[in-house]
Amino acid sequence: MAQKRGRGYRAPTNYEPSRGRKPRRRFSDDAGGKSAGDRDPKSTRRGHAGEDRNVGRDREARSERDPRAARREVLEDHRRAGRTRGHESGKRERDHERGGQDETAASRRDHGSRRDHGSRRDHGSRREGGARVFAFDVDGRAKPVREGAGPRDRHAPADVVLERLEAKRTTAADVADATFERLGLGGNIVRTLAELGAETPFPIQAATIPDVLAGRHVLGRGRTGSGKTIAFGAPLVERLLQLRAAGAFAQDPPRERPKQVRGERKHAPRRPARNPKAVILAPTRELALQIDRTVQPIARSVGLYTAQLVGGVPIDPQLHALERGVDIVIGTPGRIEDLIKRRRLDLREVAVSVLDEADHMCELGFLEPVQRIMRHTPREGQKLLFSATLDQGVSELVREFLRDPAVHEVAGDDPAAVASEHRVFIVLREHKDEVLLQLVRRPGRIVVFCRTRAFAERLAEMFGEAGVRVTALHGDLAQAKRERNLAKFAEGKAAVLVATDVAARGIHVDDVDLVLQADPADDYKTYLHRSGRTGRAGKTGEVITVIPRTRQKRTREMLENAEIEPVYFGDFVPGQDPHDV
Repeated sequence: MAQKRGRGYRAPTNYEPSRGRKPRRRFSDDAGGKSAGDRDPKSTRRGHAGEDRNVGRDREARSERDPRAARREVLEDHRRAGRTRGHESGKRERDHERGGQDETAASRRDHGSRRDHGSRRDHGSRREGGARVFAFDVDGRAKPVREGAGPRDRHAPADVVLERLEAKRTTAADVADATFERLGLGGNIVRTLAELGAETPFPIQAATIPDVLAGRHVLGRGRTGSGKTIAFGAPLVERLLQLRAAGAFAQDPPRERPKQVRGERKHAPRRPARNPKAVILAPTRELALQIDRTVQPIARSVGLYTAQLVGGVPIDPQLHALERGVDIVIGTPGRIEDLIKRRRLDLREVAVSVLDEADHMCELGFLEPVQRIMRHTPREGQKLLFSATLDQGVSELVREFLRDPAVHEVAGDDPAAVASEHRVFIVLREHKDEVLLQLVRRPGRIVVFCRTRAFAERLAEMFGEAGVRVTALHGDLAQAKRERNLAKFAEGKAAVLVATDVAARGIHVDDVDLVLQADPADDYKTYLHRSGRTGRAGKTGEVITVIPRTRQKRTREMLENAEIEPVYFGDFVPGQDPHDV
């Protein structure tokens, strides 16, 4: 007795949809089927073109006799095809999880049309003389190899030391007699630099300023605190003055608004704003604001204007600054790209582009926004890249945007030559808070680095309850609060600054005596940037890293990659004098 098909219907166990039909072998070359030589030579489909035509005629005949049977047959074909597709898609997902992206792409190309069943047997592999070619991954699993496929290692692991770009090394002896006037800077800029405390150029400044003024593309490497900001900020302003004197900016409207004339409409159409001629990109808001504090007085001394374009603050003042017209924009990639999408920032007239902390920009999350921003600038514009660690990690930016760059490096500026003592303390988990509290009670300015915002906030609260003058700096704080906390530490109102790695990139605070890493760095570059907070401008400093016992091997490898030999690497207990170990 036929049952009514409805929601929740389950077919009987003895239900056979193919009962009463003649069995056929559509995809087999076994006995009972046609051999390759017996097939219709006019057939263009592999193995079943002739059968498909016969099946179609049989199905039409059966549909005339029994429409219900024909519908059941169609449903069964769809069900069988769905199982086939599901099996293949599941296989592709498993291949993708095993790292088989190339195999997936090859399979899509091979069987492009679902009707070409013959190619399914070979998708994802390449045949040479009838044999499949396989490659083996690090786990020993065999993977079919697509012809032309190669290794895709665009981004190296975090703690792999890449080959450094070949650079011209400059020593302090080479620039002993150099002055900013001899390097080509104007009188107003030189006087402003003297007011900022820079009376004689550092090696990185003396090496890069002539090339920047000559219009060359420059890659500069110097340790944190070596004066990279002035190395690109001062010649950038002088270069804009040269271009303006040459008539490159003759079409710019005046910055001053015309005086209101009696009888003129009050809301007359605004004149077009003056588009920026230089852009400086920084990875963090704090670094962008610090760059602006250095570049702004230099630019104002010659009549140029700057604008800070960073996130975490209201955007309206930034829009008003762009409407009035600016010459140099300094900001983070996120806010600058946002203003470009709003069509409030036009970079088509940018003559000089600067990328500070280039290695950090190339990390995941920064590279693509930076590339999109740089593509909005003229291709013939001048590009400057500066960083504390400048190696092949920036090769993508170099290949795309720089032409015949001048690469400069300060000789003797390696981390091992820095006048800082490095110590690694192995501390039990139950003693960690007590050891950290003991270390921050010493006199002097101390920066404590943590991996997470929650841990930074907990340590700041614990230090404050113990009577330590402490402040915090991390991403959960509003921008105004972060600026106040950093100013409090710089002015000496707080002796300890607990921060995440947001403060490790370019934050300049003088006379930091100790860098305490409550959480060890993940890679040697992060360790170098953290350590750069102390031992600046020839002064001595100390770096202490607190690690658990299980972290010893990884920490030794990190220090070896950073070319640092610690004065102590061993156990430490509460109450022990850190300088007696």
